[in-house]
Amino acid sequence: MTKTSSRFDYFKSRQIPELTVLQAALSDFSYDRHAHEEYAFGVTLAGRQDFFSGGQFHRSPPGNVIQFNPEQVYDGHPGDDSTLGYVMIYVPTSQLEASFADAAGCERAARFRASETLLADPELRQAILELAHLVTHQAGTRIDQEHALHRMATRLVQRAGQFQPDGRMSRPDALLLRAKEYILAHLEADLSLDEVSQAAHLSKYHFLRLFRQQFGITPHQYILSCRANAARSALEAGLAPSEAAFRYGFTDLSHFNRRFKRIYGKTPYQYQRSVTQ
Repeated sequence: MTKTSSRFDYFKSRQIPELTVLQAALSDFSYDRHAHEEYAFGVTLAGRQDFFSGGQFHRSPPGNVIQFNPEQVYDGHPGDDSTLGYVMIYVPTSQLEASFADAAGCERAARFRASETLLADPELRQAILELAHLVTHQAGTRIDQEHALHRMATRLVQRAGQFQPDGRMSRPDALLLRAKEYILAHLEADLSLDEVSQAAHLSKYHFLRLFRQQFGITPHQYILSCRANAARSALEAGLAPSEAAFRYGFTDLSHFNRRFKRIYGKTPYQYQRSVTQ
């Protein structure tokens, strides 16, 4: 029996335009390691979902929830010979901050980050699937979708127990944060490793070692991931793929197509058509 090719269907919420839902069926595709600026909430529906994140490999059977914090690096691929089916929701931080703070009873919890990546939680799974259904079927009102988001945020905080605000940032974290901020502020420039390591006040050697140790990805991979994310937003706003490639430093449209597809499963043109119809 011939395996079906992989399929990626993206949906933008009409009520909350910042929300994106992905329905995927993977049989012959593997994601490159990358990171998004949003939270990502997924449910494995069929097959087994294998991925690397947080310094370890994970295996998600059907029914499990996968949760990635903003900037958390991960990859992914089918874990066995069966087709991997899953749904993923990408949520900007601004859509969850008030709910996190309310659930924790602490305004500082607005920047809550979950410590669990793979969860067996029926309540959280139900809220994710409910929101995905509302978006993919263009159903319900904005308050219905916001309610599902609030349930998701509340459940994550409940699982974490009493909110403990982060202590002082370690020196490596602070230095690497400077580097990340510099990268994001100069995505349209011809960045060099020297410039980025200088922004972090580190030698090139120490910067490379610390960055990979902290994020599980090289600075080069991170820059390409950030450029693809920025290009994605530009495509959603109607910018032509060729212009997005030029703006965000890809050598040509072919290079842009390859890199973008390794993260989103579609070429820039295919992605743009799917979310702007």
